[in-house]
Amino acid sequence: MSVLRKFAGHTLIYGLSTIVARLINSLFTPLYVRLFSTSVYGVYTLLYGWAAMIQAVLAFGMETTFFRFLQKQDDKARVLNNTFFVILVISICFLGTVFIGSTNIATWLNNGTYDSDYVLYVRLFALFLVADALAVIPFAQLRAQGRPIRFGVLKLVNVSTLLFTNLFLLFGIPWLLQHFPIVSPYFGWYRPGWLGYVFIANLAASILMLLLLLPELMRVRLRPNRTLLLEMFAYSFPILIANISYMINEYLDKLIIPKLIPGEQGISDNGIYGAISKLAIFLSIAINAFRLGAEPFFFSYAKNENARKVYAIIMDYFIIATVLAMVAISANIEWLKYFIEGKDAEQQALYWSGLHIVPILLLGYVLLGIYMNLSVWYKLTDQTRFGLYISGVGALATILLDFILIPRYSYEGAVWVTVAAYGIMVTLSYIWGQRHYPIPYRLGKNLLYIFSGVALCLLIFNVFNRHLIISNLLFIGFAGIAFLRERKELAALLKK
Repeated sequence: MSVLRKFAGHTLIYGLSTIVARLINSLFTPLYVRLFSTSVYGVYTLLYGWAAMIQAVLAFGMETTFFRFLQKQDDKARVLNNTFFVILVISICFLGTVFIGSTNIATWLNNGTYDSDYVLYVRLFALFLVADALAVIPFAQLRAQGRPIRFGVLKLVNVSTLLFTNLFLLFGIPWLLQHFPIVSPYFGWYRPGWLGYVFIANLAASILMLLLLLPELMRVRLRPNRTLLLEMFAYSFPILIANISYMINEYLDKLIIPKLIPGEQGISDNGIYGAISKLAIFLSIAINAFRLGAEPFFFSYAKNENARKVYAIIMDYFIIATVLAMVAISANIEWLKYFIEGKDAEQQALYWSGLHIVPILLLGYVLLGIYMNLSVWYKLTDQTRFGLYISGVGALATILLDFILIPRYSYEGAVWVTVAAYGIMVTLSYIWGQRHYPIPYRLGKNLLYIFSGVALCLLIFNVFNRHLIISNLLFIGFAGIAFLRERKELAALLKK
């Protein structure tokens, strides 16, 4: 199956670039938890939660719309021009609104207390969110053109800039001031340990990325076509709502924990939750890399006779890979926890008090990845309204359950809500998908792997108390059984 080889190759390249970029980005976490208390890291978690929500609005579902209309339209340039035009107009309106109302927005975010730092944070976020939004379609164009190398290089440059700017602002300048006092007059503005430097670094990286995308941006012509725009809006609006609903499932808890748990405790719990979530980053990276390779592939391969069979095979091995990753991370949590060590024993104990939620977080990511696979049916059949229905139900479940469970169980309740919401979405998507676009998924086999992985994680945490050797023996045994079960089919696929 040369098509699977091509899919695997593109996903591998996108995956490697994404993995390396996210791993470099993940280096910030141990730096931040050593530099910031759980309360300050809670502010960081809160603001980036809002950033993720706003990104979905600014993109307006145009990334998926771009891929779909490339398949439907002969004039590819017109698709590029119209999708970019939509994002540009929305971004300009957003930027103007935020700068006019930044004081009120910042005061609301800070629970009604005016703080000039918060005002600056809001403006910095608005600027780099717009820069990131304007890069969405150029990056989508690179994926559509099958140029994963340039895609990966740009992503790596972006995250490297972010890393080195962070290091210079947070650690480089204090080192210079300590060892070379003669430079002090040039850094009179410097504030040691200020959270705002993180956001300035993000803005610098986003602007550089946009400059590097100028060759792609120069191909854009702002000549909107009214008829095509209306078609695109009809397709993208349900995707927009679905993306917002997804962001609600992923980030609402981080936005409302400080509201539902009053005082310093809420901000501190949010910081613990945000830091612990970083331990699931490896599975999150893998799923994001898969999405980058899968979405253009699913669209381009849809007209082939055996497309549905190929989609089912991809689902099989996606589930096996993510469940193995879930068990592997759970088995090694006793050394991975030093990734969020904290700046002293007290802070370390606070951060590590949330380790028990790691397997639940991982299960949520597995279910999210399955939903991404399942969503192919409504995108290919132009029935994106079903994506709205499914994600809308998930979002409503998240909102309702968050307000019930978070005041009582804090972030532990939040992660169970996420699992429940994704479970509902997977179930609805599978049932409706089999009615409208049947794909021969092997349900029994897939459920067996998922439940086996969950059972092993329960044993690792609740029976063997995260014992490193025993946990890894369980993982190796599970991986060995999976290989023995799949070796014949894998050999047949490789032979073809």
